Amino acid sequence: MPNLLRYLIQGRSCRGSSLRGITYATMIVATLLFSGEVVAQQEPTHLNPAIVKLAQGQPMIGGTTDDFSLQNCHSLARLNLDYVYVDLEHGALDLSGLAYCVAGMVDKGAALKKGNAQPKVALFARFPAYGRDLESNDWVVKQALDIGLMGIIFNGVDNKEQATRLVQFMRYPQMRTSKYQDPPGLRGEGAMNAVFAWGIPAEEYQQRADLWPLNPNGDLLAIMMIETAEGLKNVDEIASVPGVGALFIGAGDDLHAYLGVPIDSPEVEAARQKILAACKAHNVACGITASGKDQIDKRLKEGWMMIRTGLRGE
Repeated sequence: MPNLLRYLIQGRSCRGSSLRGITYATMIVATLLFSGEVVAQQEPTHLNPAIVKLAQGQPMIGGTTDDFSLQNCHSLARLNLDYVYVDLEHGALDLSGLAYCVAGMVDKGAALKKGNAQPKVALFARFPAYGRDLESNDWVVKQALDIGLMGIIFNGVDNKEQATRLVQFMRYPQMRTSKYQDPPGLRGEGAMNAVFAWGIPAEEYQQRADLWPLNPNGDLLAIMMIETAEGLKNVDEIASVPGVGALFIGAGDDLHAYLGVPIDSPEVEAARQKILAACKAHNVACGITASGKDQIDKRLKEGWMMIRTGLRGE
């Protein structure tokens, strides 16, 4: 319910004149109902536009950037894409720059036009630490989520234990009444910048900042990259971890180097298809890099639900 209606219905405008206040509130509610304003301003089921697509059975299409400039981040917010991820793996681990970009993507004009806080493009990031570097991921994940990201891409996840721990880093400890207790969350509270960036009250952020599809109401995505022979061997177990939202193969297909074969080897394509089969078996999105309409169409037909392509969204 919009804040104005909540304010009026709670009677805060009625001090000293309860009857007139209630009548006035009733008139405004009726006017908004008949004008369609209430419907237009209802909060969406998900604030994360990439999750909106996945929840509807549609693929999420996105790209990557390493440019933290205000102009670029303003542009990212209005791209015809579902997500963009900031690549911090091969560059400086610049959390201040990431926070600057998160703030730069807050599109107040679009929010006013839409009537809710859902952004057009979800911002994710990929960090230097591998899945096996759990101590590094612990604090990086906390900092990144507190900044306001809607998803994290984890490099080189090799087994179920690593994937489980990464999921735990992204989750708050659950209330006793929660239906979604496992894996238990380890994230500490204190996400004031995320609350500001998401444009919602702190209490609502606490409810929404959980992992989809583990929690159907969650607005965070945990994306595991399968890049090693060990990860490929354990891909089915990794995909089975509650809280994993997607598996992803990177642009350079590092997997071919770990397999010791050229990138165009049939063995690499067989590995991709093994990863895709694990995703389908456990109902998680499978991600791959594709450029050009023919390649994108091919991968979509195969069932890949996360496509990394050019920033124009072609």
